[in-house]
Amino acid sequence: MVGMRTWNLKSGDPGAFILVADARFGATDYVNDQIWGLHLERSEPPSLALRTTFGLRARSLRLFPRFVEGDTAFNDPAAFSSQPVVKRFHPNYLLVAFSPLMGIDVEIEYWVPDSHSVTGRIKITNSRLSVRQLRFEWVALLRPSGDGQPMAACEINGVTVLCGKTDGITPVVFMSGAPGVSAGPYPALTIDLDLAPGGTRQFIWAQAGLAGADESFALAKEQANNNWEALLARLDIINGRVLEIETGNPDWDAALALTQKNALSMFVGPTEQLRECSFVLSRLPDQGFSPRGNGSDYTHLWNGQSVMDADYLISLILPSAPEFAKGLLENYLSTQTQKGFIDWKPGLGGQRGRMLATPLIVNMAWRIYEATEDRAFLEKIFPNLVSFVQAWFTPEQDRDGDGLPEWSHPLQSGYEDHPAFSQWQAWSQGADITQAESPALCAFLYHEIQLLIRMARDIEQPGPISAMESLADNLKSAVETSWDESNNIYRYWDRESHHCNIGDFLGSRQGPGEVYLQRDFEQPVRVLIQIQSAEERSRPANIFIHGMGTSERHRVENIAEERVQWYLGRGNVTSERVYQHLEHIEISGVEPEDQVTLRGVDLTVQDQTLLLPLWAGIPEKSRAGKLVNHTITDEVRFWHRFGIPSFVQYYAEDHPEACYDISLIWNNLIGEGLLQYGYVDEAVILFTRLMEAIVDSLKQHQSFYQHYHSQNGKGSGERDSLQGLVPIGLFLKILGVRVLSSRRVMLQGHNPFPMPITIKYRGLTIHREAKQTKITFPGGQTAVVRNPKPRIVTVEE
Repeated sequence: MVGMRTWNLKSGDPGAFILVADARFGATDYVNDQIWGLHLERSEPPSLALRTTFGLRARSLRLFPRFVEGDTAFNDPAAFSSQPVVKRFHPNYLLVAFSPLMGIDVEIEYWVPDSHSVTGRIKITNSRLSVRQLRFEWVALLRPSGDGQPMAACEINGVTVLCGKTDGITPVVFMSGAPGVSAGPYPALTIDLDLAPGGTRQFIWAQAGLAGADESFALAKEQANNNWEALLARLDIINGRVLEIETGNPDWDAALALTQKNALSMFVGPTEQLRECSFVLSRLPDQGFSPRGNGSDYTHLWNGQSVMDADYLISLILPSAPEFAKGLLENYLSTQTQKGFIDWKPGLGGQRGRMLATPLIVNMAWRIYEATEDRAFLEKIFPNLVSFVQAWFTPEQDRDGDGLPEWSHPLQSGYEDHPAFSQWQAWSQGADITQAESPALCAFLYHEIQLLIRMARDIEQPGPISAMESLADNLKSAVETSWDESNNIYRYWDRESHHCNIGDFLGSRQGPGEVYLQRDFEQPVRVLIQIQSAEERSRPANIFIHGMGTSERHRVENIAEERVQWYLGRGNVTSERVYQHLEHIEISGVEPEDQVTLRGVDLTVQDQTLLLPLWAGIPEKSRAGKLVNHTITDEVRFWHRFGIPSFVQYYAEDHPEACYDISLIWNNLIGEGLLQYGYVDEAVILFTRLMEAIVDSLKQHQSFYQHYHSQNGKGSGERDSLQGLVPIGLFLKILGVRVLSSRRVMLQGHNPFPMPITIKYRGLTIHREAKQTKITFPGGQTAVVRNPKPRIVTVEE
């Protein structure tokens, strides 16, 4: 693969080596996607093992090499003469080199050509000056589920192979060279080698996992007969579009490259239900199989493309895969109704989120337009984008009709474990998110509208501008009104009272009955009723609230049992009305041992979403300075050692660890906000801190993680999650580089990082130093840029 970067990643270096069928090479199987992981160490038995579980249809299948010289066998990498190093990696390809014995050099290439098979090429070289005699074994160790059968030698069409059986599939391992069968401790295909000095032998192996042995054998043999040189040439061409980034820090380089590999690995499909490729949130050996055969049994990790994740993924794959980015947007638009509604989470199996998409659809389109400059694409989808934004201002979303919509669910907001609104965390307040209005939602919509206005001017369709400007002005005014000068932060406000309520304990009781209050409130309160059942079961609770609203008229509000949200024996429900005076509250339908607690809804939580107006460009410069200098960079609140945490810790006394979770998606948006207001140095610090946490996880655990701890950097949550990948889009924005094509580059500012950075793309090289940038185009033409003003540098074809 001429021109592709060669790595030397060993155990202890950053690494996350999952192998998948690459959707850039052809469609993948959404309901039967066999995924593999290469382990450089920590395998059982100790080995350089390629492992899968066929989506939990087997306890494991491990494929690994074993070398026998004389009476000594070598399969433990710790005992090898030189340990395995990964030389090249892509979503569907790995090249690993090592020396199991002194003077015996081995290269193994792994290739996943489709969702049902894996193949490889093994090259063994004698680098000594004497003849070497040894036996090579390719081991296939299957631990089947249920009443399956481990791997054993069998003969199919006169060819010796290894066969097994597990949960409806029959894995077959084939190897070229007319192998024999091992008499050793593991089932293996073996070949005796007699290597002359400098001599080399090469073998091809393949494994396929289909329902029957004959089918699996046919597919394995077909893959083994592939033209490897043609395959590698195609691999070279396709991956030539991936950015190659050199920072001078090998750990950073590896993390940036692995991020692009993993981001592209997330794409699966297409299917009849979604005609463009979609993505999953993680793609690991235990995943990829749907027992129902349609994906309806998949978890949230595989059941659709959520908006916040899609926007983040697009920022990771541009400019490398614009066709995937466009496809994700087309998938959303394919769900759009005549009223503009776009589904929040469409899935490849026909799943739907049944909520209006988070207002980032226009932002996705703008990211694509900036990267591709495809005006025709923008003109085509512009009416859909306008209609989508308008859908947010219908009565279904704007329940009080004030031009300020409300979230329908914490998931829709992109912040599932919200300390005020999550229904499934014991440490969360559990209030109804539809009863509050959010600066973040207003900021998202304001930003969408500003982008629509820019698009309208770019494509010369000014019709919607006036109406959009009016909506934006109202959103901006509401956000600015919520500013808390004493704490230098924006605040949530109640949908009806428009106050940021300070929560207050109102009363409690055990079992059914009445709680007498007779309390007046300076600001109207919204009542939160929390029920903890003694047996962790739901109850048919029925509640009556007696009091007076802001009009001072007596009211009785009935809360029926179906409104109470239950999770693990905890029920939460929020009153529909606010109260200036509360008389008493009646509770029935609960058991005598159940605990009932009454509180006023507290909206004073300080969380990451309240920083979003900076990203949207809402505050004027002085207020933005207060938000940055007194809040974002406040080390007690948000400016932690490894990144910006989800929320300020003193709001999570019952479970303080939750507040330390770093969301890279939200950190990415906040970082973009810092750049928008010129806080480049702060953005560099933020990105550097995030990288420290990510690199540490890659080195210690060979994995990206869904979250990282803001104080100690440790990873948590799902392994190899899309949500834990390096924010490459933010890195490029900080660097001030946007690659438009191999002949067209946009530059802005100077390189603010403390080291020169080089970016390569399809023959283009951009070398960015502190005060100048040198661009070398594929044809050899060069340009040196010293002026920091935004500019596009291009060369004629």
